[in-house]
Amino acid sequence: MLGSTDIVAFVPTKDGNQARLFYEGVLGLRFVSDDGYALVFNANGIMIRVVKVRAFTPAQYTILGWGVQGIEKIMTALKEKGVHFEHFGFSKQNDLGMWIAPNGDKVAWFKDPDGNMLSLSDHDTGRV
Repeated sequence: MLGSTDIVAFVPTKDGNQARLFYEGVLGLRFVSDDGYALVFNANGIMIRVVKVRAFTPAQYTILGWGVQGIEKIMTALKEKGVHFEHFGFSKQNDLGMWIAPNGDKVAWFKDPDGNMLSLSDHDTGRV
């Protein structure tokens, strides 16, 4: 039923100005509009609504991620724009902050200005 419909992603923010600077300026998402309730971005055809809220506690797990190819190059470019990649004690990560799963998938985590956990993942092609 919903398998052929579009996904809309939601991310909370307490500071719309900082969120726009980050999602548009740092991550390079195309800004579409500010409808008063949320900042709307286009992420390769997927709508991301960065919802304006008064208060929230950021989740300690990934709430939004991007499947990429060439994760190392993207991580390097984001680091040059000031993005800090998280290091966790429970998993072995390289100097960039990337974890390589036993199956070869590569994952890196970072936070937006509100502390929301975001990720990049470079999955072995042929699997979804």
